[in-house]
Amino acid sequence: MRIILSDFMSLDGVVQAPGGRKEDTDGGFAHGGWSMPYFDVDAMGSVIDEVMAETEALLFGRRTWQGMAGAWPGRAGDPFADRMNEIPKFVVSRTLTQDDLTWSGSTLLPADDAIGAIRELRARDGKGLQVMGSPSLAAQLVEHDLVDEYRLMIEPILLGGGKRLFPLDGRARPLELVATSTAGTGVLICTYRPASG
Repeated sequence: MRIILSDFMSLDGVVQAPGGRKEDTDGGFAHGGWSMPYFDVDAMGSVIDEVMAETEALLFGRRTWQGMAGAWPGRAGDPFADRMNEIPKFVVSRTLTQDDLTWSGSTLLPADDAIGAIRELRARDGKGLQVMGSPSLAAQLVEHDLVDEYRLMIEPILLGGGKRLFPLDGRARPLELVATSTAGTGVLICTYRPASG
């Protein structure tokens, strides 16, 4: 399976709380919901649908899973919501138990070796294993060279601080731009893969 990071990102690399004011206020983050004015249903919605069509399962960190689990079950009847509710979901958390995972299709990965469990998932035959949000988890996946594709929607806003996807370990990781398009709202929709060789 290919691991695909899928994120809304500010021009200065912030991915924290794109969808709602109270989504994630860690570190005093005061710009929750920053992404919503830039959402172009035609350009961005079609890319999100395309990625979901390539996705066999979702992989979440605790906070993102909790936000999604609080939102999607109540939206049943919409095709995207139905897909979110039926697709298998893997969760990385040191604090949740399997009994806490009430959203259908959710499975807790072992807290003592989540990266090892993710390596095993990635080694399975299949399509995409998509990571939505989950910046702490995403940074660990990048650090361990487990990301096969980045689907980034880079939005025309500077947020000045907040959670980012990429590890600050001083290591260069060359990428290849595979596809790009521009939404009417000025969002750059970019697909990157690790550069070969």
